Amino acid sequence: MRKFNNVFQKASGVMLLAFCFSFNLQAQEVVSLSGANSPQDDMNPVWIGDNTLLFTRAFHPDNIGGVTDPGDIWMTKKSEAGEWQEAVHRSDLSTGGYDFSLGLEDLLTLLVYHTGGERFGIYQYSKFGKDWNFLRQVSMPGLEELAGKVSGRVGSAGKVIFLSAKGKDSMGNEDIYVSEKLGPVEWSKPVNIGSGVNTIGQEMSPYYNNKSGELYFSSNMHEGASGKDIFIAKRLGDGWNKWSKPMIWQQVSSPGSEVSVTFINEGEVVWTSTQNSDGFADLLTFETIVPLEIPDAIITQDPDPVAAIEKSTSAKTVSMVPIYPSSAVGFPEVKVAEQEIEQEENPISWFVVDAKNKTLVPFSISWKVGETTVSKNASDSLMLSELAGSQLKEVKINAEGYFPKTVLISQIKTDEPTVVLMTKAESGSMILLENVSFKRGTAELEGEDTKATLTELAGFLLENPAMKLRIHGHTDSAGDPGLNKALSLDRASSVRDFLIEQGVPFESLRISGWGGTRPTASNSTEVGRSKNRRVELEVER
Repeated sequence: MRKFNNVFQKASGVMLLAFCFSFNLQAQEVVSLSGANSPQDDMNPVWIGDNTLLFTRAFHPDNIGGVTDPGDIWMTKKSEAGEWQEAVHRSDLSTGGYDFSLGLEDLLTLLVYHTGGERFGIYQYSKFGKDWNFLRQVSMPGLEELAGKVSGRVGSAGKVIFLSAKGKDSMGNEDIYVSEKLGPVEWSKPVNIGSGVNTIGQEMSPYYNNKSGELYFSSNMHEGASGKDIFIAKRLGDGWNKWSKPMIWQQVSSPGSEVSVTFINEGEVVWTSTQNSDGFADLLTFETIVPLEIPDAIITQDPDPVAAIEKSTSAKTVSMVPIYPSSAVGFPEVKVAEQEIEQEENPISWFVVDAKNKTLVPFSISWKVGETTVSKNASDSLMLSELAGSQLKEVKINAEGYFPKTVLISQIKTDEPTVVLMTKAESGSMILLENVSFKRGTAELEGEDTKATLTELAGFLLENPAMKLRIHGHTDSAGDPGLNKALSLDRASSVRDFLIEQGVPFESLRISGWGGTRPTASNSTEVGRSKNRRVELEVER
């Protein structure tokens, strides 16, 4: 698990919000933004003027959703001396889901994309003093159809939005789309910009320079790409589907993955790279302002996008079907009818942290094959295909002094670290007994998952004989409060009885029944009521 080891060193050995490194690239000194980087993912930089850079930071404990939050918006400012100040969290622009800035629609209006939280879509924020105030959601038909790693940027003085995402008409993975402004809050349906830029690989993080007509984007499939690199294509004509041949920007490319750029001015650029962070993105720039070496556009006549895609991929068999007749004017669009692509699979990357103090926790992984338990160390390389191919439903994360944590195979991520919050087995700690069910309206345990969960808990308690637990039973607020309290106590008692049958000493377990007096969610919906019907464990000593 090479990726975890590097992440652990980065997050625990250099646990600072501001750190700096440099490496030699094209004989030019490249450095991280002194105050803007962290041990977490720092990505999607957007320059909005007034010496201000916005970016997205993932998995940070100060995010609205904590260390499991896939991305909040943060801000750093460049001082008059040219130093990047320590980044600050912009809670006024963030939600509990994934958030990124698209840039300024006009001098006072910022567009922000939200998903996974209480908001979904693109929203306007207006600046009043130092604060951004929520205005309204904009209308963009078809936005909900875009999936994958969505990113994007406002272009052409607020008249267009470029987005990268996986759509129904994508060539393969993420493609670049464009939407044009129709009114104050109306935008056109995103349209694929065509095979002159998009391939069956990933094209991501578009930045459009409306003065030069150049589109900067990240790709792992165009000629010369090593991982993901920044490519540049020049717009041809008045439409959005004709582009010069994409050329790699060697000046900012590295053996890592470069995923987005933003220009501070015509001679200064900031970009995102995993060059020194092994999967965790950092914001980089040149230590001193150097001439930017933008490759000249190569304009080819009558390009053959089908041949270009076949040349650029390692596919075993690719059958391309034109969407438009070959006699059509312009670049004929193509789609992949059948493909079997050999893609290198990366090992699973874990981000296992103490739920209370947010520090990384050394861990191991285990799962059962029949009656046999298979164990892996954190440093062992583990592929998701290996687990999925074994028909496993879940794995268990183990850490000394912590309650084991079950992770479903479906919850394991392939394109970013899988975050696991661990609860330390210390006095005052409280954990929810997941996968423990009862027959409706009774205290009778129900289901094989319930028995398996409680059997594992019993094993953990037998390995920690000095631990004393209190089992808390809870119900929703529906019905008679007295009956609910009795039912919650009976359910806590059923859990205790099962653990005692597994050998846990009676004197190690105490029970409490709270009925519906301690809800964790609203009782006005069934989803909320189901969350309130629960059993929790509290470590008393």
